[in-house]
Amino acid sequence: MAVKLTDKLVRALEPPPSTGNRITYDTFVPGFGARITSAGAVSFVLNYRCKRDGRERRCTIGSFPAWSVTAAREEAKRLKRDVDGGGDPIAKFKAEREAPTVAVLCARFEAEHLPKLRPSTAAMYRALIKNEVVPALGRMKVATVEFEDIDRLHHKLSLRAPYLANRLLALLSKMFELSVLWKMRSNSPVRGVQRNQEIKRKRYLSGDELNRLTKALAAYHNVEVADAIRLLLLTGARKSEALSATWSQFDFGTGTWTKPGATTKQKTDHIIPLSAPARQLLAQIRERSSSPKFVFPGPGPTGHRTNLKRDWGQICRKASIVGLRVHDLRHSFAAQLASAGVGLHVVGGLLGHTQPQTTSRYAHLFDDTLRAATERVGAVISNAASAEVVPLTERR
Repeated sequence: MAVKLTDKLVRALEPPPSTGNRITYDTFVPGFGARITSAGAVSFVLNYRCKRDGRERRCTIGSFPAWSVTAAREEAKRLKRDVDGGGDPIAKFKAEREAPTVAVLCARFEAEHLPKLRPSTAAMYRALIKNEVVPALGRMKVATVEFEDIDRLHHKLSLRAPYLANRLLALLSKMFELSVLWKMRSNSPVRGVQRNQEIKRKRYLSGDELNRLTKALAAYHNVEVADAIRLLLLTGARKSEALSATWSQFDFGTGTWTKPGATTKQKTDHIIPLSAPARQLLAQIRERSSSPKFVFPGPGPTGHRTNLKRDWGQICRKASIVGLRVHDLRHSFAAQLASAGVGLHVVGGLLGHTQPQTTSRYAHLFDDTLRAATERVGAVISNAASAEVVPLTERR
């Protein structure tokens, strides 16, 4: 029997005498009713028939008195409109309940995407996921994350570390791009978030600093670390490329180093010629090496050394060098090439750049070389123009 449900009537409902429940239906909205259990708990329900399969189903709207009769009735009307349009509230509720959280997305991202990245990038992303993403967004459903959530997280980290905040933004951009591919949501909430402005560093070793550094390396107690830094100076390689290098990558007959695509930033094999000092250094390392595989072996799971940070700090202090990163040795290698008059495209080839704009950051280093070349050409033209021209009649 259906009645006009009111808050007063629902409050006065008698629970069933034994286990189970009793439903009192509403006269205004067919299928809408108040269900009371033997324990006296009251909740609002809606019975409906799903158009997709014709099955009759019952969904729970909410409990009384948290939901008033009026509010529950309006929700029942909304759900019935959804059913009339072919929807299935229970299926929708289930999908929302089982929808992946950002923590689940992070776990899949770590398992499936991070192995494709360089070890240093993967390590940084893992730290950002653990320290920033999961604490802030981990419990949220992937599909419910909004632009404001990403912008807020980026802004918060920007106050402490603006450059790292940009790395976080790059991580989130890729993660939510994959979430679309993995059918977790239909678009990316990262699109439109503004990166912090970054000023590219232009730090190179001066001649005096280079002399002090070589002396500090010669006196450093850890010969293996000193050799690793010397190899970086002589080849312009990235730290990760040098530290993970294996003996099989070097051909002492041709004097070349083949960096496999798995370790290079451009993901392609990169072959560079080795100078005589670089070949001599590698020969010395090999003579005293205990590892048949890695040039710079290490105790960790990778089997090779992965970090120079602590040693680099000590070496710089001994050399009285301030504000120089290990990666700046690569920039210094390019600077030496520029000073030697090597063309920009050759510098890019030796550094392994696939895009000309990547090498263009070193263009200003060619100013002196270009000016000297211009002066030489100018002198030749000037001398030719000022040369005395003797008429043919005077030559006779």
